[in-house]
Amino acid sequence: MNPKDKSSPSGPVEVKNLKVRVDRDLCIGAATCVAIASKTFNLDPEAKAIIIDTADEESEETIIEAAKGCPVAAVIIENDKGERIFPK
Repeated sequence: MNPKDKSSPSGPVEVKNLKVRVDRDLCIGAATCVAIASKTFNLDPEAKAIIIDTADEESEETIIEAAKGCPVAAVIIENDKGERIFPK
């Protein structure tokens, strides 16, 4: 499991038409995002979510659902115009 962007494992990274980022200060390692979108998210050794290199295999809907499942809203998603999709 490799980060999609090795220099910035928690993003922001482009996944299809989305920009996905994990706020490492908010992330508590609950791994709900991993449970919902296992091709997009994994936890690093610090128990912080990272975006992995198989993210493009996941549907945009699943990635958004994973963000909504985060108990602390640490997964931030914008569209290709830079508009915030979640959290609003």
